[in-house]
Order: sequence, then C-alpha cells, then structure tokens
Amino acid sequence: MSDRIALVFEEQEFSRERLDTLSDGLAARLAQREGVRPGDRVALMSSNRPEFVVAVQAIWRLGAAVVLFSPAWKRAEAEHALAITQPAHAVGDHPVLAELMPMLSLDEPIEPGWVRPRTADLDADAVLVFSSGTTGLPKAVRHTHRSFGAAVKHWREALGMTGRDRIQIATPPSHILGLLNIVTALESGAWMRLHRRFDLDRLLECVENDRITIEMAVAPIALAMAAHPKLESYDLSSLRFIMWGATPVTRSVAETVTARSGVGWVPAYGASELPVITCNPVGASDLDSAGRAVPGVELRVVSLETGEPVGPGETGEIQVLASSVMAGYLPAEATAEAFDDGWYRTGDVGHLDQGGWLRITDRSKEMIKVRGFQVAPAEIEAVLHGHPSVADCAVYGVPDRADGEAIIAAVLPTGPVDPAELVKLVGERLASYKRPSRIVLVADIPRLPSGKVLRRVLKERHGRPSDH
Repeated sequence: MSDRIALVFEEQEFSRERLDTLSDGLAARLAQREGVRPGDRVALMSSNRPEFVVAVQAIWRLGAAVVLFSPAWKRAEAEHALAITQPAHAVGDHPVLAELMPMLSLDEPIEPGWVRPRTADLDADAVLVFSSGTTGLPKAVRHTHRSFGAAVKHWREALGMTGRDRIQIATPPSHILGLLNIVTALESGAWMRLHRRFDLDRLLECVENDRITIEMAVAPIALAMAAHPKLESYDLSSLRFIMWGATPVTRSVAETVTARSGVGWVPAYGASELPVITCNPVGASDLDSAGRAVPGVELRVVSLETGEPVGPGETGEIQVLASSVMAGYLPAEATAEAFDDGWYRTGDVGHLDQGGWLRITDRSKEMIKVRGFQVAPAEIEAVLHGHPSVADCAVYGVPDRADGEAIIAAVLPTGPVDPAELVKLVGERLASYKRPSRIVLVADIPRLPSGKVLRRVLKERHGRPSDH
C-alpha cells in the first residue's frame, strides 16, 4: 500500500507515495531548470537525511547516474573525485561540493512537479561509489542498474527481508552498505528509520521503541554495544539478528553482546565492487566464517603463487563471479587488474571448506580497512610528503580491536618534527578516518630496488596493535 510508512527521520514520517511525489518534484526541477539528461552523471554530497533518498530516486527517474560523494571528504578528496568522474551536475547540502561546482541545494523546498520516468536501461550506469580497490588513490566503482539491482536482490534474500521488517540506518548512505540497505528496504516494503548521525543510546532506544527487527553493525558499533554499561536495560527482543559487516567478526565481542542481549549475529561479506558476496544463514551463524556464497554468487580461491584454483581448506586469494559485480572503475585503465578471466579479485586471502563456508585470514594487497572504509596508503603518503620536514614516509595498517585496522605512518624526518602536527595535516586534507593513529619516526624506509616500500618489514620493526 502506498500510504504505508516507508521512511522515518526524527519526527518526520514519509509514505512511499510521499517519497515518490517528492522524487517527481525534484526530478522535474533537475530536468527543467538544471538540464539533467539521460546518461548524465550527477554528484550527490549529502548528510544523512530523507532528501538523500529523494535525490537518488529523482536522478534515476531521469535515466542519469548518481555519483556518491562522502560528506566526510575535504576539498582535495572531492576535487579528485570530480576529476575522475566528471559529473555534469551536482546536488547536496555540503559546502565543499558547492564551492567546486554549481550545486542544487537540498535545503531548498521541493516544489510539486512531474516528468515521465524513463524506463531504466539496465546496462546504463546507476551509481558510482568510491573505493580504493586494492592499491592506489580512490577509484570510482561503476554499478549499472543491472548489477546494483542484482546486489539488492541478493541482499534481500540473504537477510530474508520482507514488508514485515523494520530496519534503522545510521551508516553514511554515501557508502555502498548504506545505499544498499536503503534501496533494499524500499524494494522490500520494509519500515526504515534514517538517523542523522550515529548515537548508540539513540539506536538502542529506537530498537526498543520502534521494534526494529534487523540491525546493522560494524566493529566499532559492536564494540560499543559490548561495553555499554546499561545494555541489559534496553528491550532488544524484537531483533531477529544483528548483521556484522565490513571486518571479520571479533568473536569475544559478538558473544558478549549475545550473552547480554540475547540477540545473535549474522556475519556477511561484501565490497563496493561486489556488494554482497557471502552471508551466514540466518539462525545458523558461524562467527569464525564470513558465511557461504549467496545464491547467484560463485566463489573460488586461487594460489597466491600460481593463480590456479586450490582445493578446500587451502589458502589463497578469494575471487568472485556474479551478476552483481561492478561494470568497472574510473579511471577505466584500473579495471583490467581487478579481474582474472571474468572473476573479480577481492584482494582478500582466505579458504573455503568442504561445505562452502568462507574464512578470511588476510589482505593480499596493501589497503587498510578502517571501520569498513578502504584507505589507500598512497593517499596519506602524498599528504605527508608535502610537509617540509618529511624526507620519506610509508603508511600501513595493524590490527585494531575497534576499527578493524589502525593506520600507522612511518616517517623519515629531515629534522625535528612534531608527530601531532603530521596527524593534524592529514586530518585537514583527508577524511577523519584516514588520520594515522600513530606516527613512528624512523631512520630509513626499507624499499626494494624498484622503489616499492617493504611494508611488511616496517610492520615487523614498528607495528603493533593499538592498545584500545
């Protein structure tokens, strides 16, 4: 029914009909006054708000593609994203994007209007999200209507989401998981609460008061739940499960939450390039496993030495074949190395057992995964190299209980330098989750003759898990 509540934000309620009416109005404005045409790319840089959902729907109604900019980005990151995606138009509520190109503000009232919705070309781009893949500076991941639609179908089936479910979203919609959750909830007819920002007490209150049935968590949320002094005071009995994504499960944390709340976990695994890869069967979770491949997804593990497939229990790179895989990267030349004869190379290392359960043990490449976000060492190194007191540097990750990995920067100084000043510099230029948690001043940066940094040597010499 169109008058059922589809989205709640603070005290506002939106039926599916109201969301569609607002999307029609914004689409008319974009087409008639901003000149958005089928095939155009439209940058969207927005905080968590209902207008984000309206903007995505409006852009898709016009046959255009939405380019998701993180509201955490600083100017240099937004400039890089604009350079590689070249959007013709912009929508949002963020001053960084407004300073870089003309931007239709989501703070303006949306007037009534209508344009004939275009039938989606399934092979046209629907959404571009940013990921560093396994190496280098962030790349734009291109998903078509076909690939993203397949991911939504996989997610809906993996979670068993129906119109009876109630879900809340506090993660950034500009991240693939946030967008996937929003669209899957809308497609399923589920009731959804969107939060302006993450606040654990508010989330727990809403589970109790809204009778939430599906909760999403990344490692910091799980850790905060386990440490919450009053977790038992909240009635979480409506939850069917809590989904753990972005990093491998920390068993002790998950078990503490379950013991204190009575709610079990569903570990899942995906990537910006292929949003849903594996998921634990609901009600049959193995906390040490990322689960089994969801229907429609094929998994294989190949030798890190030969590239040939290996048998059950043998360790190698995890590769995936699915209709939900990205169409490619921008810049386009980065696409080829992401695939091996059609199989997407995850860059993760692990093994499959006889029953098809996947266990992830390591990263085969250099990326650092912080709270589910891919962080490229090269991006942080480029900022540090710009400091006059830095002769050389190398960035790497070490295990961190709360964030998955913590960022360590090894710096060869030219003279006296304050590590706090270097952390501040990165924080000024890049998103806050890319700030190093520790600066290590070193006498040399070990490299191969080719110039490639020996990060493993640095980890052995200076790396240690952070204390928190």
